Amino acid sequence: MRPLSGGLLLAVALNLILVMPEWWMPYTRFPYPWLAAETAIIVGLMMTTPVRMARWLSPPVALAVLVALGLALSDLATGWALGRPMNLLIDVPLATSVEHLLRGAIGRPLAWLTLAGAALGVVALGIGMTWALRRLVSPRGAVAVRVVGVCVLAAGLLMQHYRDQPPIGMAVDAPAIIRFNDQTERVIRTAHERARFADALEQPVHGADRDMARLADRDLIVGFIESYGVVMLDDPRYRSVGQAALSQLRASLDDADLHVTTGRFESPVQGGQSWLAHGTVLSGHWMSNQIRYDLFLNADQPSLIQDFATAGYETVALMPAITDPWPAGVQWGYDRIDDHARIDYAGPPLNWVTMPDQYTWHYLQRAVRDNTTAPVFAEVALISSHAPWTPILPIIDWDRIGDGAVFQRWADAGPAPGEVWGDGDRIRDHYQRAVDYALRTAGEWAARSLGDGVLVLLGDHQPAPLITGDSSARSVPVHIIANDSDLTDRFKAYGFRSGVMPPPESAGTLAELRGQLLTVFDAAPASEAVDPTMASLRRRSDEQR
Repeated sequence: MRPLSGGLLLAVALNLILVMPEWWMPYTRFPYPWLAAETAIIVGLMMTTPVRMARWLSPPVALAVLVALGLALSDLATGWALGRPMNLLIDVPLATSVEHLLRGAIGRPLAWLTLAGAALGVVALGIGMTWALRRLVSPRGAVAVRVVGVCVLAAGLLMQHYRDQPPIGMAVDAPAIIRFNDQTERVIRTAHERARFADALEQPVHGADRDMARLADRDLIVGFIESYGVVMLDDPRYRSVGQAALSQLRASLDDADLHVTTGRFESPVQGGQSWLAHGTVLSGHWMSNQIRYDLFLNADQPSLIQDFATAGYETVALMPAITDPWPAGVQWGYDRIDDHARIDYAGPPLNWVTMPDQYTWHYLQRAVRDNTTAPVFAEVALISSHAPWTPILPIIDWDRIGDGAVFQRWADAGPAPGEVWGDGDRIRDHYQRAVDYALRTAGEWAARSLGDGVLVLLGDHQPAPLITGDSSARSVPVHIIANDSDLTDRFKAYGFRSGVMPPPESAGTLAELRGQLLTVFDAAPASEAVDPTMASLRRRSDEQR
């Protein structure tokens, strides 16, 4: 009776492997489902399989279970981090980002040891499952075992067929089948989207034919604050800190006679993949996945970078988090890319964050704006508000920054990432404090150094659902800051309003910002500006979001 007792033990283990990830999915709750139909199908199949056939059948069955488990865990991970399920066609490259984030949080040796341990665990689980499946095979002549196997297999097939109907549907599901079906549908849908987006690239960006004469050769700085979303203002848990940070930002701007208007825009991503938000603003096209991003770059389409290069600007990408070669930067066509290797920072890394925002702003002024005779278009990535949100630095005297060595005293400051991330309330507190630092630092720099330039200060995306909770909003604030009130007021035609607080209504998507910037900077009368409502409708229709 070994196959029967072994079958029972394997069924319990196999069932737990398949159903446990489902208990944490957003659409289910523990203890549903408590039985996977595939468990009965696999156990029954192996109990009825001839010995010779079982030798080659066991490895692919074990592999299929491991793949299903991997897909389920990936859906969980991308759901928690990015607010959406995993898509094999677009998310496989994110594995390198996971390694990079892990390396920044716990160090290279421990990160690689963790990943190696996980890989060995997967191999061991696969070998163990293959061995257990082979032990289910009934010996020759064990008719009773085969009969039981046939009954179990039939029960599994029936449960799979009727799993959506009560009372079976109240306890039974088919997690592995659902994972494979969902991935197939996502891949097919994404492949169709590739063709639609290629057609959308043929449509010109509204406002891209403007001459930007109204900007009058003033520098334009586009500063992306990592994970700065409207959750800082809309969620009661963060509202007081968010409002205080924006009040301080406004006070800094007022002291320097700078004007500000603010809009609320929808980002294509949440929780990560910041480059897609950057690309959406630069291109004027909705880049919700890597396929769209790559298609745009390979199509050799114009972007804000070319718009300003044509107008005689030196185009600069200031990217302190880029630590590896960045071929996409070359494709974007910047005149100059100041990545981590080129930035002369003598201070310490701060877990994942390579340098604090205050040094990034300081470097922008000292090494870029002060050393360039042509007007500057600069895209700046501000990463102090990137997870793991520890340590949170104070803002120091700007005249003491120098080469950044002054930040060495904070090399080991604050709790370790593991301490912060072991407590949900502590994670959320560190998040809001990091964004508070980013906003206050940006305000102080603008008051000191913006001068007659124009600063577009915006969030790249909302933080992960771990921070936002059940909110599905993906909106981010966009602030336009300048000493020219006539210029900032022109953005009100697009849904912006005076001050640092975004209006409750969305002004559209970040894909529309390129056309709006170029139209406002054009010398044409405001009456010739593109109707933002019609532009938004055309954009949504063209790109089949």
